[in-house]
Amino acid sequence: MGKGGQNVTKTGRQSQELTWKEVQKHSTRTDKWIVVDGEVYNVTEWSKKHPGGSKIITHYAGQDASEAFRAFHNDAPSVRKYMKAFHVGSLIPSEEKQEEITKDFEELRQTCTKMGLFKPSVTFFTLSILELLSLEVFAYWVLLTYGNGWIPWTLALVALGTLQAQAGWIQHDYGHLSVFKSTRWNHFFHQFTMNVMKGAGADWWNHLHYQHHAKPNVIGKDPDVRLEKLFVLGDTMAERAAKAWKRSMPYNLQHRYFFATLPPLLFPLYFQIMIFRHTLIRKKWLDLFTMGLFYFRFFAFFINQMGLGMALRFYFFIRVLESHWFTWVSQSNHIPMEIEDDKERPWLPLQIYATCDIEKSWFNDWFTGHLNHQIEHHLFPTMPRHNLYKAVPLVKSLCEKHGIPYKTKTLYGAFADIVRSLESSGQIWNAYYHAYHLS
Repeated sequence: MGKGGQNVTKTGRQSQELTWKEVQKHSTRTDKWIVVDGEVYNVTEWSKKHPGGSKIITHYAGQDASEAFRAFHNDAPSVRKYMKAFHVGSLIPSEEKQEEITKDFEELRQTCTKMGLFKPSVTFFTLSILELLSLEVFAYWVLLTYGNGWIPWTLALVALGTLQAQAGWIQHDYGHLSVFKSTRWNHFFHQFTMNVMKGAGADWWNHLHYQHHAKPNVIGKDPDVRLEKLFVLGDTMAERAAKAWKRSMPYNLQHRYFFATLPPLLFPLYFQIMIFRHTLIRKKWLDLFTMGLFYFRFFAFFINQMGLGMALRFYFFIRVLESHWFTWVSQSNHIPMEIEDDKERPWLPLQIYATCDIEKSWFNDWFTGHLNHQIEHHLFPTMPRHNLYKAVPLVKSLCEKHGIPYKTKTLYGAFADIVRSLESSGQIWNAYYHAYHLS
């Protein structure tokens, strides 16, 4: 039933106008309404088929998803045609409130579009793929030519570890649909770079990463901050952990055991299990097949070259190198930032309070996959990464206008802030833990 007792039709349509109070009632996993540009949509059934995963829509249930919709869909006009099927009504005009910051950000997006910042460089992405292929060929060549001595073994390890890290940045481009106009071609190269080159799952990545972008650093919605079994992040999570558990991890020491847990073990242990678990449970057979191409290629060569035991150790060390690289880069932009409950902020403050930039240099660009411009990437996830730095002055200007802090750090400073923020959160937990349970 809609507002005023009118029935919703079988197609999900509703003739009358709706209030925000009515929309906000539909914010559960089994009943999801969202608002996009003043129009209300019942996405309960569609969310199960949503290419970005069902949870990303659930995170906006009962909320205005207009800015998120524009950020994720570079083909918004065609997508809107499909949305007509689950349109249920419109917001009452008097309730359509657009803040000045939202209008300003949309103007910024249009400016970036006119500047051509959403147009990819064919040369850049061609060279990126060639980099991956060259690293793999080099690793095979050096072992075939010089044998399994420690020098060629180490060179091959570094080459393949670098390949895995760089493939992680490159698949990220295709996963965000920022390379081709055709979604199909983006998906094809996402499968190639993520599954065939890395042995990971494209659908698994989509499921987690789009949630992260939709609600970054939001407790209960961003999977990247669901770390309470090992770490507490920020003030709110630290207090809740202290209040809820009488026996728990010694979070006051988390800045120390971090070095022996997340950086070395995220990829070779946790991700290795979760990727296959996700793929099998959700029956993503294409992902399983293309992932299999990586493992067949890798072990067919290295078992023949160095035997099963050494090949397994070699694989493990590659994953450890990749894990360190990814963890320090990815967490430097987010862990030291605000980690709170969902405040339903407009897109600009939502993203900027959750992330920061790292200074631009040729090394930082390459080492981080241009994600040293993390603020711009979060604001414009479909913008090709080689253009992100061009948007920096525009974003800074808008932040200054609205009094939003824009943080840029050195690479070393960003890494150090990970440890400092873990120590600070651990101390907060320790204080609350003693107050709740030992006083």
